[in-house]
Amino acid sequence: MTITFNELRRIKDSLPDGSIKMIANKLDMSVETVRNYFGGANYKEGETVGIHLEKGPNGGIVVLDDTTILDMAMEILEKEGVS
Repeated sequence: MTITFNELRRIKDSLPDGSIKMIANKLDMSVETVRNYFGGANYKEGETVGIHLEKGPNGGIVVLDDTTILDMAMEILEKEGVS
């Protein structure tokens, strides 16, 4: 899947408090790894999770190898009534 970096960050920033931790717990990964998925860069405590960044307009393009984390985030936003 391809998405702009700014859109990916907007999704992360729209999540209710505790959502990143909830996603991390459900997927048995660290909170920092989930944050890295959304554009973070803490690789001492988190891992990379199949995102590829290309610089450009709107923060550039992000190619996601696996959309599991994004899908979970979108489900949370849908339940919250956030679009």
